[in-house]
Amino acid sequence: MNNRFIKVLKGEAVDRPPVWMMRQAGRYLPDYMKLKARYSFFERIETPELATEITVMPVHQVGVDAAILFSDILVIPKVLGIDVELIPGKGPVLDWTVKSESEYKKLNGEDIISRMPTVEACIKMIKAELPDHIPLIGFVGSPWTVFCYMVQGKGSKDFSEAKSFAYNHPSLALKILDKITIATIEYLGHQIDSGVDVFQVFDSWGGLLDRKNYLQFSYPFIKRICDAFPDFPSIVFAKGGWHLLDDLNQLQCNALGLDWTISADYAKSKVSKDKVLQGNLDPSMLLSSDEILVQRTNEMIASFEGHPYVANLGHGILPNIPVEKAKLFIQTVKNYRYS
Repeated sequence: MNNRFIKVLKGEAVDRPPVWMMRQAGRYLPDYMKLKARYSFFERIETPELATEITVMPVHQVGVDAAILFSDILVIPKVLGIDVELIPGKGPVLDWTVKSESEYKKLNGEDIISRMPTVEACIKMIKAELPDHIPLIGFVGSPWTVFCYMVQGKGSKDFSEAKSFAYNHPSLALKILDKITIATIEYLGHQIDSGVDVFQVFDSWGGLLDRKNYLQFSYPFIKRICDAFPDFPSIVFAKGGWHLLDDLNQLQCNALGLDWTISADYAKSKVSKDKVLQGNLDPSMLLSSDEILVQRTNEMIASFEGHPYVANLGHGILPNIPVEKAKLFIQTVKNYRYS
């Protein structure tokens, strides 16, 4: 596979940064919305033909350098025995939460792959449909991020219930995190065996923790995931994790994702050159004029020069982004050449 994305992750020189977008397979694409109107969320994830169409869609329609598996981080609580429903306007809602020893014991971590019958078929079909030069990114949520949903029972801006539970019941919280981690490693191994080329760990809510609590409730479990696959290309993205870069730099991963609040200069001062930096355009920048979008994209790439780099957004693409703006962002990166 001779492509810029894999080359950068392996430490090889390229003429321009590769580019993809978090949440690129989804809600901003009109063709995706047509499928969303016809099929439930987990039907889209678990049906190979649908997952393939959605995963491949941004490659052909927007021109990204990598595809990312159409799935969700909440497949882990679902496979552990907690039903998950995505309610329009509310987001994910879990049918029960884990806040006691008895509820912890209800989690079924045995033979989870047997309860994921279509993962392999989805990945193999996607790989067959992707052009040879386009790699497929698999992904998981960090154990802490998944824990937040399993304790809170729904989405939240601050996950105060999940955080207070961890602070007040640390022993039980660590047991729950351990069970999530074991399932996550098994699931990620299944993705790798099925054919993904890279994986990303989304620590979407890690930045809600101060450093001391992060080192107790998030970092060790991400480290276990990275250590389980030491020779496989990997990315860790901790949204809001500017205060954690010194620690994240110690992980056995190939790249660290950055949100839009972290400047290139600050990131380069904290992250060694053997690790790729990925990010970090504010997704709302894609709502600006063409002239501003092109200028800011070029400025972003230039600010990371001298460090291995993958262009991306600082978080997921917003649902109200016009497809033409997404195309312009991608094409601007593709037009860039390193001096």
